[in-house]
Amino acid sequence: MAPSDSAGDDFRMRVVTESIRLFADSGYESTTVEQIASAAGISRRTFFRQFGSKEDVIFADHETLLHQVEAQLDADSGDPWVAVCESAELVFVHFLAIRDLAIRRLRVVQQVPALRERELVTTYRYQRLFEDYLRRVRPDESRVRIVAYAAAITGAHNYLLRSMIRGDKQATLERLRAELSRIRTALSAVAAVGELPAVAVVTYPPGTPAEEVGRLVGEQLRAEQRKQGH
Repeated sequence: MAPSDSAGDDFRMRVVTESIRLFADSGYESTTVEQIASAAGISRRTFFRQFGSKEDVIFADHETLLHQVEAQLDADSGDPWVAVCESAELVFVHFLAIRDLAIRRLRVVQQVPALRERELVTTYRYQRLFEDYLRRVRPDESRVRIVAYAAAITGAHNYLLRSMIRGDKQATLERLRAELSRIRTALSAVAAVGELPAVAVVTYPPGTPAEEVGRLVGEQLRAEQRKQGH
């Protein structure tokens, strides 16, 4: 990231932090733009030019994160399914580092219906970003599988993120990685099943030795292969 970008991100986070502090202390409706600008050391005009509104400023770091996630996905040349998981981890790590601020924001958002709706929209933007990326790099992949994967990754991430913010000691980055890995493994298993040419079904009496079961399965598979050869 260029120094100018870093400086811009630091500026935005400072304003976000001051706005959430004021919202938590004085109430969202009671806090004015003038108070936020004064606390952040900027002019009212600069506030409106950079953020637009009180509703925008409370989610401004999400805008920065969305750009970072998009840039990370675009730069990744490896497994795209893994890339999506790593991008979700990036978001989790950000909020883990600013957990105290995330706690205050959650309390503010829960008290204001308009902010709760805005939070849902913001959450979906991450999912849509994952979907768009996977469709771009895997144009032949099933859209249903892409949407299901993006939704599962986003859902697991959001659940553990909220749990972490609320103080659940089990909601760690390591657990997030494990859960996302399970989702990825499940997707691979489904894809593999979809590619199987045939299923061999073998019946045998109870108590049949394992060696005999193996021989019967082998014979059935060879029979299926001979059928497909014709």
